[in-house]
Amino acid sequence: MAHIIVVGNEKGGAGKSTVSMHVATALARMGHKVGALDLDLRQKTFGRYANNRKTFCETQGIALPSAEYRDLPEVDQAALRPGENPYDQRLAAAVAGLERDKEFILIDCPGSHTRLSQVAHSLADTLITPLNDSFIDFDLLAHVDSDGLKIIGPSVYSEMVWNARQLRAQAGLKPIDWVVLRNRVGAQQMVNKEKMGKALDNLARRIGFRVAPGFNERVIFRELFPRGLTLLDLRDIGVKQLNISNVAARQELRDLMKALNLPGVTVDF
Repeated sequence: MAHIIVVGNEKGGAGKSTVSMHVATALARMGHKVGALDLDLRQKTFGRYANNRKTFCETQGIALPSAEYRDLPEVDQAALRPGENPYDQRLAAAVAGLERDKEFILIDCPGSHTRLSQVAHSLADTLITPLNDSFIDFDLLAHVDSDGLKIIGPSVYSEMVWNARQLRAQAGLKPIDWVVLRNRVGAQQMVNKEKMGKALDNLARRIGFRVAPGFNERVIFRELFPRGLTLLDLRDIGVKQLNISNVAARQELRDLMKALNLPGVTVDF
């Protein structure tokens, strides 16, 4: 069976699509067979990113290692049994179609609570939750007191992950490896940054996730999207000398892939 990687949280603007594209492409570049799905049926940022890549390769006449992106198939509503959810069937059909020849399936979830996102979390072998380094985003995971030090209780998203874990346990599946990424971490040792680190470490022990380094805010990510490119593609399109920011971003991706500790993956870029 393919190892399923779900990139999810219930807040927009945390960098889910950027993380999804770079993780999927990094795996493809290391020789793994990767399938990809976007469950945000309205915005489809990850899907557009993948299609931009396909269009760029076709117009430039080049072949770049890529994940195989697919849209969710439609289902015959009349064929559904009483009580069956059409979204469940669409996701199940998409995963089954990719599992035939893929080692990894990466699923990008919308920045809101949907039925598709809920089901996808229960399928996750690895769950990646990008988080901007602020207490506004931390509220996605748990509620804290006014000083940002004492955790009052879990958020609805953490409870959703807990429910997904329960469903997997009941089905006899291995536990979800939940990895929270700290994105846009400031370079300076500010008080808020230190508080965030302590709060995350405290919460990680309580509800069971690992904290990993994510991406800093960089212009390069916004520039790559229209062509569907990632940091790993720059030399293939003629960029002979990477600037300091690009080198640092590439190292961040390397550190992220190592931190994920995916089965059978040796990070060699």
